[in-house]
Amino acid sequence: MANSKLYKGSLVTIILKLLNESNKMYGYEITQKVKELTRGELKITEGALYPALHKLEAEGLLEVEVKKVDNRLRKYYKLTEKGNKETVSKLQELQEYIKTMQVLVNPKLSLE
Repeated sequence: MANSKLYKGSLVTIILKLLNESNKMYGYEITQKVKELTRGELKITEGALYPALHKLEAEGLLEVEVKKVDNRLRKYYKLTEKGNKETVSKLQELQEYIKTMQVLVNPKLSLE
């Protein structure tokens, strides 16, 4: 994606949606899933991802489970009940935003 600033406002929604679809994921796994789903168009950096994950955890939307994998500790992130509710809200918000942008970018299509 040429302008990565556009996705920054959607980062939390992206994280919540991925965790909603999976039981739990670790940070690197999230970055790779986004890269895979977008065919490399969108790359989430660790510098953007981990502060967002920590913020979501502090807000009570995520819980963390630490497991030892290959002699390393790995943090898995999982949605809380509050996180599941927030995911629904964020996805509705994003859909409304997309509709509004479509009206602005291509008003002829929005006359339906």
